[in-house]
Amino acid sequence: MFKKILYPTDFSEVAAKALDYIKQLKEAGAQEVTILHVINQRIIDGLKRHAMLDKDILHWRNKAEEIAHDSLVEMSKELESLGFTVKTVVKTGFPWREILEVEKKEAPSILVIGSHGRSNLGDVFLGSVSDRVIRKSKGPVMVIKRDMKD
Repeated sequence: MFKKILYPTDFSEVAAKALDYIKQLKEAGAQEVTILHVINQRIIDGLKRHAMLDKDILHWRNKAEEIAHDSLVEMSKELESLGFTVKTVVKTGFPWREILEVEKKEAPSILVIGSHGRSNLGDVFLGSVSDRVIRKSKGPVMVIKRDMKD
């Protein structure tokens, strides 16, 4: 049913919860997972507004990419041990746009995303990234809700 999964992650608790759902999709026939992390351009823009030097921003971005890559490798190993074929992608940009670009390129059967990321500000609405992805995605999206205690 859902052979190929796109899993965007910001390494938040709800993203980890979404990963648990992906593991369960293996039993339903899922075979491939593309794990995506987007370094948020808004953070980089914020650093520029605070007069950080370009070389310092580049250093921060390189470090963020390195940390993301290491985390994605760990996730990959975990999923590969369950029999998934895994691809990892790290991009820089606006998360919802980059997610939709990767969706277009990878053509997944389903996109699995957490309802709120690290920047969750409220209890009533979906996170802005997941909301935009749901509205603009070309395929099915499984949204994993966070626990009420979070």
